Formats: sequence, C-alpha cells, structure tokens
Amino acid sequence: MIPHDLPVWSTVYDYFRQFRRAGVWKCIHDSLRGQLRRQVGREESPSAAIIDSQSVKTTEKGGLADMTRARKSTAQTSSGC
Repeated sequence: MIPHDLPVWSTVYDYFRQFRRAGVWKCIHDSLRGQLRRQVGREESPSAAIIDSQSVKTTEKGGLADMTRARKSTAQTSSGC
C-alpha cells in the first residue's frame, strides 16, 4: 500500500530501519515538539509527563468483604490442571 511514486517497500523499510537505529526519528520528533511548544508560548522541554492514566476496576465488592478469602470450589474439574 505504498504510493507508486515511492521506491519498493523493501527499500523504504530499509531506510526507515536505518533512521530508527541512528535516532533520526527521535531527533525529528524532539525538534518538532520543541518548535511547536515555542510557538504556543511554552518552554521547549516539557516539565511533566503522564505515564498511565487508565483506571482499572479491581472488584465489585466493597469494604471488609474485599479482604475475605475466596472459598474453594466444590466442583471437580475434568482436566488434570
């Protein structure tokens, strides 16, 4: 699905891989980020970051019930696991 005006995919991928290994993409990204931040009146380098803002639901129980031990199942399984 590469446009017809570009070289064959293997050549394009080879250049991409070389640029990635040499850090060219990171350099381009950092440079563009700095330029954009300056344009909007911020410092070039960010001063804070969010690692992961996802909330995860751990249980539907509440209070002390969360701390109670799970009961062993009385059902027998057919597999030997």
